[in-house]
Amino acid sequence: MTEAQLDSNQPAEAIDGPRNVLDLGAFVGELTDEDDAASDDFSLQGLEQELEDCKTDDVVSMILSKGSSLRDYTRDVENNLRQTELESIEDYIKESDNLVSLHDQIHECDTILSQMENLLSGFQAEIGSISSDIKILQEKSMDMGLKLKNRKAAESKLSKFVEEIIVPPRMIDIIVDGEVNEDYMKTLEILSKKLKFVEVDSMVKTSKALNDVQPELEKLRQKAVSKVFDFMVQKLTALRKPKTNVQILQQSVLLKYKCFDKYVILFMKEHGKEVYLDVRAAYIDTMNKVLSTNIRAYIQALEKLQLDIATSNDLIGIDTRSTSLFLRGREPLKNRSAVFALGERINILKQPSALIKELISYLFNAHLASSLVSLQEIDESALIPHIAEASSKKYPYEVLFRSLQKLLMDTATSEYLFCDEFFGEESMFYDIFAGPFLVIDEHMNTILPNCFDAIGLMLMIRIIYQHQVKYEVIGSSYLSSVQVLQYNLDDVGGFEMLYWGYNDCGIYCGYITIQLIMSRRRIPCLDSYLDKVNISLWPRFKIVFDMHVNSLRNANVRGLWEDDVHPHYVMRRYAEFTASLIQLNVDYGDGQLELNLERLRMSVDDLLVKLAKLFQKPKSQTIFLINNYDMTIAVLKEAGPDGGKIQMYFEELLKSNTAIYVEELLAEHFRDLIKFVKTRASEDPRSGSGQPITASEVEIIVKDFGSRWKAAIELMHNDVITSFSNFLCGMEILRAALTQLLLYYTRLSDCTKKIAGGSALNKDLVSISSIMYEIKKYSRTF
Repeated sequence: MTEAQLDSNQPAEAIDGPRNVLDLGAFVGELTDEDDAASDDFSLQGLEQELEDCKTDDVVSMILSKGSSLRDYTRDVENNLRQTELESIEDYIKESDNLVSLHDQIHECDTILSQMENLLSGFQAEIGSISSDIKILQEKSMDMGLKLKNRKAAESKLSKFVEEIIVPPRMIDIIVDGEVNEDYMKTLEILSKKLKFVEVDSMVKTSKALNDVQPELEKLRQKAVSKVFDFMVQKLTALRKPKTNVQILQQSVLLKYKCFDKYVILFMKEHGKEVYLDVRAAYIDTMNKVLSTNIRAYIQALEKLQLDIATSNDLIGIDTRSTSLFLRGREPLKNRSAVFALGERINILKQPSALIKELISYLFNAHLASSLVSLQEIDESALIPHIAEASSKKYPYEVLFRSLQKLLMDTATSEYLFCDEFFGEESMFYDIFAGPFLVIDEHMNTILPNCFDAIGLMLMIRIIYQHQVKYEVIGSSYLSSVQVLQYNLDDVGGFEMLYWGYNDCGIYCGYITIQLIMSRRRIPCLDSYLDKVNISLWPRFKIVFDMHVNSLRNANVRGLWEDDVHPHYVMRRYAEFTASLIQLNVDYGDGQLELNLERLRMSVDDLLVKLAKLFQKPKSQTIFLINNYDMTIAVLKEAGPDGGKIQMYFEELLKSNTAIYVEELLAEHFRDLIKFVKTRASEDPRSGSGQPITASEVEIIVKDFGSRWKAAIELMHNDVITSFSNFLCGMEILRAALTQLLLYYTRLSDCTKKIAGGSALNKDLVSISSIMYEIKKYSRTF
């Protein structure tokens, strides 16, 4: 690039101003031919870019700024390098002794390190040899440990084999000659393990030692099974003896041997199946006959205590004059009231709950559960016939029924638990009780067709219901004689208390004092039996109930009628009978019973109306109806606040007939007054329509009332007193009649004030206050 070209590339400002551009020719000098020739070997491509880059280099900028030649500057640098090299050589020469000493020291260190290396190499070789020895020892140790483990395992199996297969002489002596006792049970356990060991272990079967021992074990098994069988037969024979307490024998003898690891029955089950089946069949047959005999004897004894409450003639609609009570010689006259009235018979279902907390505290402190008296009559012990017979007491059949069911529940629950605990088979229970159930069925089939006591039948139905949701846990050998167990009953929100002890019959049992308990604590062995009894009781109750309904529908109205307005004995029977059944339906809500009671109510209502129509006077008819309705309501109220629709129905009838009687009573004494008030008093005297009311017309009525109203009220009072058997009801009726009379007379007084010349009659009018005084006087009597 020429200088002219460089100048042409400068900006205008650089041309006009001072020139600071470096003169490269001054620095590099004149190029010679040698330089040009040499430069032919180099390319100047990119020189301009390199020059531009060197502008920012500090060294280049400094050299250029001084205006020195690059060759001169290079020459100076080379001279400086030579001078520095010479100085370095001189310094090295000066330090040559030190360097020699350093070299010697390094050489000595190399020698020492070489020796150390040789030493460590020797150590490494020795350590490698030791590691090899340790590995060999470890392998030997593992081999010895494995051998020891195998020997121990072999020793264990061998010792177990020897221990299980060997037959000690003492065991042979006990099995062959020993008595069946606690030691015998323990020996049976050992023999059972040996027999199982021989049968189960496949290696034992291939053992030669088994050939010597197995015959001896088989002989011992046969001997043990035979001896245990003889023992069980002996105990079962004891159960057949008369007057044997079966439950005590089961608890104190049979279950005693069952507790020794279960090796009486279980031994026979496992090692003498055929003998076990014989024992099982013998026990079932024995208990079936024993329990059937005992229950049959108990039923026969209870029949002597039965008090016949009702016969086929003891129906609501039967005329008492046709079946004289003096012809009944089987029961006292005082017991005839129980035919239709519940009375104290309800106590058989009562169950107090306020004493529960006190009894819990008592149980924890008393330590004597057998001294507790049952909380409820339904849970009392069954009747003891000879004690009751000695006291010459008779009982309604529901009491005997409860005792029979209680005895059955005690016995069945005890037997159920025993079968489960001793034999491990609950199904045995149903085979054992097939006979007792049959005995009870025969008894019920004999009693029910001759039972005409509807209240007693309903009581038996409720007893069965109570038993279906309540069970006693009897004969448990797991609990001490006095224990209290508490459970939270979330499904029923109740509390369960269980206490144990001997009841009056000597049966070890526990009583659950809250009626509803969780199903997991129930004993279901009697479910089907209780359902069957319940199914047999309801049809009989329906038959007897229909007999009562038909006695009302087919009643001889003329034969039942008596010329007496007081409550009829048929209606009293109905009221007591209905109240009794309503009371027995409390907390049960039996819709079928409610429908039957409605049928009975319709029948008795129809009969009562027919009896009332036989009275010649309408007033006597009304009085008769009022007396019977009032008596019925009173009886229903006495039974409790649960009269329901029936009570409301009779209250409405009483109200309507009371209104009728009030009108009849007032019409008898104040007919003209009532007729005038009803027909004329409502007319407006000032209106021109019709014939106007005159003062003379009213004067006759006013003077008649004023002359005899007090005497008429007294007659009304006497009439009410003699007509109504319930004094309170009569006074209510009298007060209603006087109140109605006051209303009539008030309307008469108002009418008098409106007619022309009515003011002249004021002197003859009786003041309202006087009438009110008389009403209050009779109210005070009320």
